[in-house]
Amino acid sequence: MEEWVDVVDKQDNIISKATRKEVHGNPALIHRVAHVLVFNPKGALFLQKRSFNKDVQPGKWDTSVGGHLDLGEEYQAAAWREMNEELGIVPHKIEFLYKYCHSNSYETEYVSTFQCEWDGEISVNRDEIEDGRFWSLEEIKQNIQQDCFTPNFLDELRRYKNQHVSST
Repeated sequence: MEEWVDVVDKQDNIISKATRKEVHGNPALIHRVAHVLVFNPKGALFLQKRSFNKDVQPGKWDTSVGGHLDLGEEYQAAAWREMNEELGIVPHKIEFLYKYCHSNSYETEYVSTFQCEWDGEISVNRDEIEDGRFWSLEEIKQNIQQDCFTPNFLDELRRYKNQHVSST
């Protein structure tokens, strides 16, 4: 079954629709994505290790939760859905952090990033995720040169740090 997504313009207005296969590999087709940064009470960040079956960055550590919005879906609804689908979690609340357009030679995504705190069980979806665990921000920093993180996650981490530092 084909996964369909909304295609948006540079102001994030829906202009058409396309299949996931069409938007991946064509940076001219901007599509929507929701990310959630899941922290534990000690401030460690949950990262997922992408399945080796993924077409983008297989086997690399990535943002806690991330996924395409379904046709007509709102960013926050997608964030809640993806947390449940990927990690089996439903936190009490999520907080919107920021929105940005991320582009590379493979794709262009409008991303809305949220954060939440989770102190319970996590049940990773083995169809999509190879592994997952909490990392301290220091541990992430120590491993950046190891080429074990996706470029999208490293971009997300830079944005988070810039936003977090400017708000304190």
